[in-house]
Amino acid sequence: MRKLSLMLKGVMILAVFLMQPAQAEQKKTLGNWDIHYIAFNSTFLTPDVARAANLSRNKTNAIINISVLDSQSQQAQQVVISGIARNLLGQQRELTFREIKDGDAIYYIAVMPFRNEEQFRFSLDIRQGNQRQQLNFDQKLYTE
Repeated sequence: MRKLSLMLKGVMILAVFLMQPAQAEQKKTLGNWDIHYIAFNSTFLTPDVARAANLSRNKTNAIINISVLDSQSQQAQQVVISGIARNLLGQQRELTFREIKDGDAIYYIAVMPFRNEEQFRFSLDIRQGNQRQQLNFDQKLYTE
């Protein structure tokens, strides 16, 4: 599992470098949380990482990866995430996130289909007990 975590981190870093400069810092501070987020083509995952994480590599599948940290301590937070992705035509996809834990790290992963150069507005509800935050971001996705 440690190998999976290192590979996922590597893929996230690679995806950030491949994005436009304006999108390079994909972190928002909401309430007491620093929320790191990224959406990328599943083919960025190596076959080994995809297998280990039980994810399907497909040029028309996107991976949405969310990590929530306490703003002060930078400790990973266990949360519940739900949300939708809406394209420019107003078509909506419900996102189902699953938790991946690796030591102190916690990742929330969702998979969704897309078409080349499709633009999405993501709207995510993040909850922990009485604390609730809304994360919104836009992302254009590309097939290889």
